[in-house]
Amino acid sequence: MTLKLTLRYDMRGPDFGAPHAALYEACLDQCEWADRVGFDMVYLGEHHGAEDGYCPYPVLLAGAVAGRTRQIMIHVSALVVTLHNPLRLAEDLALVDLLAKGRLMVTMGIGYRPHEFEMFGVDPGQRVAIMEETIDVLRKAWTGEPFDYRGRTVRVTPKPFQEGGPQLIMGGSTHASAKRAARSGLDYYPGHPDFFETYRAERKALGLSEPAPMGKWGPNALYVTRDPEKAWAEVGPHILYTTNSYAQWATERGSGATTYKPVARVEDLKAFPNFQVVTPEECIAYARTLGPNGRLSVQPLIGGLPPETAWHSLELIETEVIPGLKREGLL
Repeated sequence: MTLKLTLRYDMRGPDFGAPHAALYEACLDQCEWADRVGFDMVYLGEHHGAEDGYCPYPVLLAGAVAGRTRQIMIHVSALVVTLHNPLRLAEDLALVDLLAKGRLMVTMGIGYRPHEFEMFGVDPGQRVAIMEETIDVLRKAWTGEPFDYRGRTVRVTPKPFQEGGPQLIMGGSTHASAKRAARSGLDYYPGHPDFFETYRAERKALGLSEPAPMGKWGPNALYVTRDPEKAWAEVGPHILYTTNSYAQWATERGSGATTYKPVARVEDLKAFPNFQVVTPEECIAYARTLGPNGRLSVQPLIGGLPPETAWHSLELIETEVIPGLKREGLL
């Protein structure tokens, strides 16, 4: 396997960042660019009622991305399935899969922010039961055949492009989620790499096959520049905002772990290897450490970063980093 190039968008737009209209326009333009230059996947996240306008429905955004791209995989990750009507979700995902001609993947999250459950009138104590029902409904719905749903016969049409529907993956940031994924027979996408070992052990205990290796994770934030010190001053506040926001939200879980940690100052970010503001040559050297199964991940609009600033990095990735990775045999 070769190194994977990925994008991630959560569409956060804090007050000091770019306006949401500009961020969404740039997201689609950048996905089209990434499709052209050979990126493998784009991840789209979901949260509700966030002060910074975090994307509330990545399925809709995925449909827009599908219309602007031809090859790149579109990964809704994570989709908080416990907050959606399962029948409507089955319809929406089937339609996006058709628009994308089978390029859709879905990582399902159980949800953890209390106000989101309150917002949608969902009992958080029923999260596991809701997720299990949703998985069952999606699998049945995507056959295109009638099936029983809460005592009545229903049918979801049209069928997805992929036979059986988009690949379903279980996400999570606890040991319980890892075990739940193994018992459900699904692949697993953990919020922290440590939980993948729990998933592997549970599959082994259940007599299931060894899962494919997860590969080494790339950075939470990557910005390529010819002048890192100058770029830190411009990009750093947006990275700082993002890591602190995710770290604060993680405290609402009550358990589990995240790769985002609270950081006091922009200067302190430089000590964390998962925040990379580097030259093209340094980026290539960093990518080499990820190995052939690694993922080099870019969040171009992290923390509402102005699109014109993001494009400076993406242009260097296209003209210098990607050619360098190819020379190294990593792509």
